[in-house]
Amino acid sequence: MTYYQNNCKEYIENTKNADMTFQYQCFEKYLIPSAKRILDLGFGSGRDSIYLIKKGYSVCSIDPTQEFCDYGKSIGLEEVHCLKAQEITYENEFDGIWACASLLHVPSDQLKDVFTRCYKALKENGIFYASFKHGSFEGTRNGRHFLDLTKDSIKAYFEETNFTILEMTITSDVRPDREDKWLNIYLKK
Repeated sequence: MTYYQNNCKEYIENTKNADMTFQYQCFEKYLIPSAKRILDLGFGSGRDSIYLIKKGYSVCSIDPTQEFCDYGKSIGLEEVHCLKAQEITYENEFDGIWACASLLHVPSDQLKDVFTRCYKALKENGIFYASFKHGSFEGTRNGRHFLDLTKDSIKAYFEETNFTILEMTITSDVRPDREDKWLNIYLKK
């Protein structure tokens, strides 16, 4: 979190215009037609919350960094809470959870619990999207903790839930100056 506190403005500028069209389309094709409420878990620049609000969803935006929460409120996000993913306690409240490049900062020994909390937070047939850098690294990079996962290694973190895998894709980073590969996973409760 210290990294984001110290680099909030730079991070927002570097991510707020990233084109997430492909991921949005995949997520939305799985949402039930009557879906109304979405949890944006680790909203950062607010880019995805804004997109979802413009699409007509009621969005609860959560981030552990106070600077992002203050920024989110300043750009008109509807419902902002300063919380870690490890602290959510919702039950049967959301039609979808969007966790774009946020859970990759959760240590591996806490990730199973986060997946369980997300499962509980979703309504029946709810959709969960998460993305991680693709690979097999856990440790510190540029002052932040990262957990990189593969299609095989991620399964261990949600196997104790009843999530169904709908789709897993490997995509290139949407930012033009990056060469990272990303694991995108779409799950259904």
